[in-house]
Amino acid sequence: MASIGLAWVGRLSPVARARICSLNLGECGSTLLRPFPVQRGGFTSQPNAGQSATPPQPLKELFAAHSLNKNQRQTPLASPSAQNSLTSKLAFQSEKPVKMASKDRDVLPDALKPTNYTISLYGLELGGAFGYQGTVKIDVDIKRSIKEVVLNANQLKVNSAEVIVERTKTQESFKASTISYNEKLQRVTLLFPTDLPVSSKALLVIDFNGTMNSAMAGFYRSKYKPAVPPVPSVPRDEEFHYMFSTQFESCDARRAFPCFDEPNLKATFDFEIEIPEDQVALSNMPEKEVKKGGKPGLKIVSFDRTPVMSTYPPAYLGQLLAWAFGDFEYTEDFTARKYNGRNLPVRVYTTKGLKEQGRFALKNAAQIVDYFSEVFRIDYPLPKVDLLAVHEFTHGAMENWGLITYRTTAVLYDEASSDARYKNRVAYVVAHELAHQWFGNLVTMDWWSELWLNEGFATWTESVQTAFQLDSLRGSHPIEVPVKDALEIDQIFDHISYLKGSSVIRMLSGHLGVETFLMGVSNYLKAHQYKNATTGDLWAALSEASGQDVNGVMDNWIKKIGFPVVTITEKPGQIAIRQNRFLLSGDVKPEEDETTWWIPLGLRSSQAMAATLTSKTQTLQGIDESFYKLNTNNNGFFRTNYPPDRLAKLGALKNQLSVEDKIGLIGDAAALAVAGHGTTAGFLAFIEGLKDEDSYLVWAQVITSLTNVRSIFAGNEEIAAGLRKFTLQLVTPAVEKIGWEFSDKEDFLTGQLRALLISAAGGAGHKEVIKEAHQQFKLYTSGEDRNAIHQNLRLAVFRTVIEGGGRLEYEAVKNEYLNSTSVDGKEICLSSMGRIQTPDLLADLLAFMFSDQVAVQDMHTPAIALATNPNTRLGLWQYVKQNWPEVSSRLSRNMVVFDRWLRQALNKFSDHDVERDIAEFFKDKDNTGYDRSLNVISDTIKGNAKYKDRDELLVLEWLKAHGYA
Repeated sequence: MASIGLAWVGRLSPVARARICSLNLGECGSTLLRPFPVQRGGFTSQPNAGQSATPPQPLKELFAAHSLNKNQRQTPLASPSAQNSLTSKLAFQSEKPVKMASKDRDVLPDALKPTNYTISLYGLELGGAFGYQGTVKIDVDIKRSIKEVVLNANQLKVNSAEVIVERTKTQESFKASTISYNEKLQRVTLLFPTDLPVSSKALLVIDFNGTMNSAMAGFYRSKYKPAVPPVPSVPRDEEFHYMFSTQFESCDARRAFPCFDEPNLKATFDFEIEIPEDQVALSNMPEKEVKKGGKPGLKIVSFDRTPVMSTYPPAYLGQLLAWAFGDFEYTEDFTARKYNGRNLPVRVYTTKGLKEQGRFALKNAAQIVDYFSEVFRIDYPLPKVDLLAVHEFTHGAMENWGLITYRTTAVLYDEASSDARYKNRVAYVVAHELAHQWFGNLVTMDWWSELWLNEGFATWTESVQTAFQLDSLRGSHPIEVPVKDALEIDQIFDHISYLKGSSVIRMLSGHLGVETFLMGVSNYLKAHQYKNATTGDLWAALSEASGQDVNGVMDNWIKKIGFPVVTITEKPGQIAIRQNRFLLSGDVKPEEDETTWWIPLGLRSSQAMAATLTSKTQTLQGIDESFYKLNTNNNGFFRTNYPPDRLAKLGALKNQLSVEDKIGLIGDAAALAVAGHGTTAGFLAFIEGLKDEDSYLVWAQVITSLTNVRSIFAGNEEIAAGLRKFTLQLVTPAVEKIGWEFSDKEDFLTGQLRALLISAAGGAGHKEVIKEAHQQFKLYTSGEDRNAIHQNLRLAVFRTVIEGGGRLEYEAVKNEYLNSTSVDGKEICLSSMGRIQTPDLLADLLAFMFSDQVAVQDMHTPAIALATNPNTRLGLWQYVKQNWPEVSSRLSRNMVVFDRWLRQALNKFSDHDVERDIAEFFKDKDNTGYDRSLNVISDTIKGNAKYKDRDELLVLEWLKAHGYA
């Protein structure tokens, strides 16, 4: 699934993560970039010039046997690179995969195994309570004689249930005598008066009632303002109309129909639904039949039987059952390759009036299906690919097999008005979800503990820096984390499952070699298609393909928490290296530092040196003291701690460094300063030397890291002013060089760099930038010239004028939000409004954010902006405390939204008192569903506060010494 954050996701403090789309498919200059992670739990609503990522290589280059020349301009990576190496022994092929014992899981009784579901929905109320009736017929294998049947059901009413057992020539019916519910475990128990006999041919028939809710979970309704008048049967609520769709990850199929809602209970599905004749129904498979409904004006639409699949594999996973109906239209294309003798139809469905905005996603999707079919050596297995834009959606997208659902900003792009960053986002999310059609749908994880198998592979090379951020906290978790029951799963849809998982895959592919790695992956997919698989199954396939002990190399990376920092001590002609667990707080305890990782050092010097670190310490001889660099191209998942003089020398030799090298050095220097392994002065000195840098990717990491430093020290006015002046002098040459004007001849990255630099310069007080932004804003908002602001600069301009303006500018952007018809316009406005500076505007924005004017799915966007803003973050926390009943009531309708909002609203503080206040406030609350996030928030604030206390005087001293304070 794609988180919004990618998510979009990551984020998640919004992210300007540059990523090349898997296939160079678009018209964004020479490349397409992914601006932010699309992750499930923490969604970065919008591309933001505040975060960056380690850039990957485009897939076309990834699968070639060569790497880019170090002097060549490098583009961001979208898949693993092949530059690490190691030596291993064959010792794994005969081992059987180790599975989490069922006694450690809170699973359904295993007396019944479902093989097929036939789901019929009818009597839909399109208004009022939005209820519906349903019948589910489940073909089951009764493995042993039982008297009760336990299924998952949440907010459903089971009216009746019976089991029909096939005898040799007859049938025997058993009707449930008692129906009881366990609301906490979301289960329904059917008690029968006599034992059900063992049978391989039995049918469980359940009649039930449900609700098409407004919680963006299960079978739900989402409201929208139609672009054109909808058909008469579409329900409406004043100016809003409704469409209907499903979202079953991670455990919400049980909200739609009673089922065995666990990922390792795969089955086939038949589905039919009764809807108005003038609306369109969709499901995983093609339409099978349309017949008259039970009442005039209704029709019953049925669909072909699906392949074997789960009710859900975790968010972004992909083989989910799904359906939708509404006032839909579509645009269509076909794959170039043939599947079962015909070109595969690919469609993008939207509510009427929006289909033309789906053409960019459509073009990409058709090519990506062909590409993955060739790369994985397995044809896409279904007869169609549908992409559906859903107006209210918790995540970035959901990879339902054959019917992939997206939030509108992740699949629609308006060439005339959308910010180019959203083009990047669409390209990435489409590729991510289609990857899930193989990883997660064709082959599913055996249990939630192995979620990373789906999300790590679909992400493949996510943002390394974001993965570092979460995994450097004491409250992190291993990639493969024990999960007792499905109700725990939402909280492990995080950067560990997505980003660290993809990062270790990148390391592994480099170790094995890309061709060998892909052969092993293909063998893994073929061996387990339409089945469940474990991490051990994957390691076995890769070991067989490579002849190496993959488990021995990867076991600690997958099963142990955290990652290492490699510290270098220099001696003449040699370096001593040491690995320790890295914690952002810097206070690693001996019992927390017992893991020894296998580390591909990626050593680059005057002579090639293949080196790996397999012990706590090691000495490397023959090092060229004039130049050496570890973790070349940032392929390894570890921090590198150089002596201060070496970091300075690397900065002086920046022309010998790749884009990836620079990004890694910036991220390492900033993180090491926070942890106490390095200094803020060293970090500032290093980035001070990058004034003449022309790479958007490098600048994005500079701004991200510098913004974090400014945020942590914002409470000290003298330091805050000094860092603001430092930022201004750092970006001024670049912003004045790049200017405001876009050219048809410039590439996509240049346009992204312009927006980033203008935003940074405006925030640092660049007078000419601020003046120009206000002039353009006045022309734009007055209606005098709606083209005064380039579509790619709306975010930069809006932020600049809001931060330096007052109520007039704030109200103008709020009005823009209320009247915006562009796909991305509302997100841009919400993010910009968070730059307010006064208490009265904060009060207004908070009331607005929690009103019905802002969709629940979008509430994290202004929360991120307010939390990042030093002048509003404390007011945001005070509002949460004082209005907790209202805050929790609005957010808790969907725990994914609730968890994401809290994590992003409260993680920017750097004061011990605030950390204690947050802990005290939540100690007597029911924190189910967001307890992990509270731990992350606490760890983050403690680390920031400790860093501030340690470095405050040193930072001020450096700023004064260099004329900034």
